[in-house]
Amino acid sequence: MAVYIPLHHKYRPQTFAQLVGQEVIRTTLGNGVRTGRIAPAYMFTGPRGTGKTSSARILAKALNCLSGDAPTPEPCGVCSLCQAITQGNALDIIEIDAASHTGVDNVREMIERAQFAPVQARYKVFIIDECHMLSGAAFNALLKTLEEPPERVVFVLATTDPQRVPATIISRCQRFDFRRIAQADMEAHLRQIAEREGIAITPAALTLVTQLAQGGLRDAESLLDQLSLLTPPIQPEQVWQLAGRVPERDLLDLVRGIYSESLITVLERGRALLERGWEPLQLYQQLVGFIRDGLIAFTAPEQRHLTALMADTWQELRALGQTVTPENLLQAQDYLRQSESQIRHTTQPHLWLEVALLGWWHLCQGKSGTAIPAAVVQPPASRLSRSQGGGTVTPSSVPAINKSAPTTPSSVPAITSPAPAISSSSPAITSPAPAISSSSPAITSPASATPSSAPDQIESDPIKLWAEVVAQIKKPATRSLFQDATLVACANQQAEIALKSPALLQNAQGKIKDVQAAFKQVLKQTITITLTAPKGEPPNGTPVTVIHPSVVNTPVSTPNHTPAPIHPPPDPVVAPSLPPQRPSLPEIPSEDGVMVAAQRLADFFQGEVIVPAEENEDF
Repeated sequence: MAVYIPLHHKYRPQTFAQLVGQEVIRTTLGNGVRTGRIAPAYMFTGPRGTGKTSSARILAKALNCLSGDAPTPEPCGVCSLCQAITQGNALDIIEIDAASHTGVDNVREMIERAQFAPVQARYKVFIIDECHMLSGAAFNALLKTLEEPPERVVFVLATTDPQRVPATIISRCQRFDFRRIAQADMEAHLRQIAEREGIAITPAALTLVTQLAQGGLRDAESLLDQLSLLTPPIQPEQVWQLAGRVPERDLLDLVRGIYSESLITVLERGRALLERGWEPLQLYQQLVGFIRDGLIAFTAPEQRHLTALMADTWQELRALGQTVTPENLLQAQDYLRQSESQIRHTTQPHLWLEVALLGWWHLCQGKSGTAIPAAVVQPPASRLSRSQGGGTVTPSSVPAINKSAPTTPSSVPAITSPAPAISSSSPAITSPAPAISSSSPAITSPASATPSSAPDQIESDPIKLWAEVVAQIKKPATRSLFQDATLVACANQQAEIALKSPALLQNAQGKIKDVQAAFKQVLKQTITITLTAPKGEPPNGTPVTVIHPSVVNTPVSTPNHTPAPIHPPPDPVVAPSLPPQRPSLPEIPSEDGVMVAAQRLADFFQGEVIVPAEENEDF
């Protein structure tokens, strides 16, 4: 039984004339051989399947063909040496796979072999495939030989990643960059193969094969070889299924469903694609590429060659432009770009792909910009004034402040005079204000309330704003520190950020400048930042809003002056009762790393650190 030869081996080019789509390289190498201007080293770079290794073998044949007395650009292909090169058993043509021969010892062995004269051929040719895989020491050992090679020795280095090849190596070679093969040239070549092999394939399916190959002729020939095993005639649907790609018709139907008003349609079409076995990440990436093709169809209708779409799909996509604008597609691309990381790294990609599709549909319906309640993003003073009808905050609406209550932190404004007497008609509050120790987190009190309009909101969604700010923080350590923080309020060029634990407050104080720079990148203005960290930690994910009553400073009253009675508002605001706080922990020195770590661990589990009595003095 004869051994089957794959199409990409059977139709491998054997002369420069058979090289597909590389006219400039074909002409340059042919003229160099014809005139006898043979370089000691060549470097062939380019994507896979574009003819680099095949060109190296053709060059070896052209230099050593026995049909003439000198090198020829048109090797005969029938002499003993041409046949030996084709079969890969010529003694003087040495092919080395650098991926499996990366060490310096392999290069030294090759250099030793280069010192000997050719046995059968005119030139000894060394073909080093994927040369970027060589180690640094191997490249250094090769430098001198490439610069001054022995007589009758030619090196050909092939690589798909020239950026990883040292510049000292590239400068010693003649470099040829192989480009992706044009679709028209590839389609003509595949049509010839199909006719010779008797493969019944429709023109639309053949065009689709060339588009899926993305400029790699070997990939196209391998796919055509697989398709030849299907029942003829071969249709585009069979190409999509065999290539493992989502059909562009299904992508078009999904996009139409997203821009319709039926949420059920989006769910049904998305679920149908997943149930047919498509991977969520693959479906997502092809959907992003399809949106890119849609932008080209909307803005450049005559440039279909820039995409990989069939003619009928291209026309239907252009018709979709009557209801969908390029701005809609750009907005969709930005939204999907933010969802890729979640789909790529999650353990439930099917779920998050459906969530992304539903979010895209929601965005198309104009509902994604729904404003959240104003109280979430407004400063405490403004929320307090709004709750009382928008008027001036009167002293009767806030608790009386005991004269003996200490107010030592620098962030709390000093109170130099007691609050004015409260009318007997207002609810009497006799308990003193809670004492604020020097170790408590700094909380900036809002300015005294005055009759003014509500502040302008910078961002209606503080969660989204905070995510954008955190993403703009340059230093990884600072970004990690503020990752779990919460943006409580942001208005009037002021922002209040709540940390999860008081233990993080001291470290965060020194990094405010980095956060301010991130705010400036997002909002294009300078923001004053206040850090808070309440001892009573809120539930995870719940924004914390710390409301401090405004204090109205008045002259110290004397027995000779009776303050004017103050009428309370119709509905006084009663502050909600706060949950009881845990007892204060013993002060932990900042230089004790063990205790600081223990305190952070206790805060995470909402516990406390207990130090044995006999060890208290040590800490």
